[in-house]
Amino acid sequence: MPTEKVSFSGHSGESLAARLDMPDGPHLATGIFAHCFTCGKDSIAARRIAARLAAMGIAVLRFDFTGIGESDGDFAQTGFASNVKDLVAAAAYLDSRNMAPGLLIGHSLGGAAVLGAARDISSARAVVTIGAPFEPGHVTGNFANALGRIKAEGQAEVDLGGRPVRIGRDLVDEVAGEHLGPAIAGLGRALLVMHAPRDSIVGVQNATQIFMAAKHPKSFVTLDDADHLISRPADAEYAAGVIAAWASRYLDLAKPEPVENAPEGVTRVSEADAAGFMQDITLGAHHYLADEPAAYGGTDRGMSPYGFLAAGLGACTSMTVRMYARRKNWPLDHVSVDVSHAKSHAEDARSGEQMVDVFSREITLTGDLDSDQRARLLEIADKCPVHRTLERSARIETRLVANRRGP
Repeated sequence: MPTEKVSFSGHSGESLAARLDMPDGPHLATGIFAHCFTCGKDSIAARRIAARLAAMGIAVLRFDFTGIGESDGDFAQTGFASNVKDLVAAAAYLDSRNMAPGLLIGHSLGGAAVLGAARDISSARAVVTIGAPFEPGHVTGNFANALGRIKAEGQAEVDLGGRPVRIGRDLVDEVAGEHLGPAIAGLGRALLVMHAPRDSIVGVQNATQIFMAAKHPKSFVTLDDADHLISRPADAEYAAGVIAAWASRYLDLAKPEPVENAPEGVTRVSEADAAGFMQDITLGAHHYLADEPAAYGGTDRGMSPYGFLAAGLGACTSMTVRMYARRKNWPLDHVSVDVSHAKSHAEDARSGEQMVDVFSREITLTGDLDSDQRARLLEIADKCPVHRTLERSARIETRLVANRRGP
């Protein structure tokens, strides 16, 4: 997945540092990820969710708000309104590159910010909040013991997540007076609310309030036992998968350009996790995961390579039988195909012995068919294109493309 380091001017003209995670394959849509309070664009949740979405064809811009991380400016002089304006500036930057964002994703206070910014980003069609507060003032609970000092001195340094952060009076006053109810009610975009019931930083009741204030279309998905920061890789991957599947209903996904000599397009496979075996598989707008069982060092989050091969045989068999029965107008109500393979991919890769692949296929035909019709459909099953491909040898041509340096 190529990641481009970029920068753009924020609400006050300061340079904001960003990363643009681009798909390895077709670019289907674009989104913006707004990080949690003081977290930054390189937080675990931001990196992993952006990476998973990019693998699914959705480019994601993640940036540091003014005064955070690598961005210029003084965080102590910022407030909730400035975060909203930074988001609008990010959308304008993407628009200048002909990548107007259709998807806005916000984590924690970033979730509140995307709710506030959506009305000013005309290209946005879908909004996602993750662990977001209903009232931005909720964030002051993280430094409640310093509020008196901040109000008296104008700003104060507080400890947030083990690191010192200077908080200004403007931010405290602004978030205390900010109410998102009207903005949520008038959102005018599809909304997905994601929250963990055990979130100890922003209680799940906030998600209930956001969901109840919003108009349809709206959805709520629980993140089960994830923590507030979505620090576990599996939780980030789950969130990204749900976001991509949900957003596809509302985004105008670009259709990939046709590829010469590849009528069905190019199937791209790339590593999702270099520490294991999980792979991202994309074909046009379709996305899948491949993996190995845990017994062979994988995480079992997707079908094995031979599982995909068996699935291709089973799907092709069912389609071929259905096409023939439809053409003959035979009373076939339903087809199911069970396919099993005699050996696993991992064992085959480690063995130096010649091994024979055996695919066992069991076909169930439901309907008022006579014995001759059933026998004929069984013959037709053997004529499916994938069956024929597996029965005869295929030629595989391989070439090494130019080396690509990492981000």
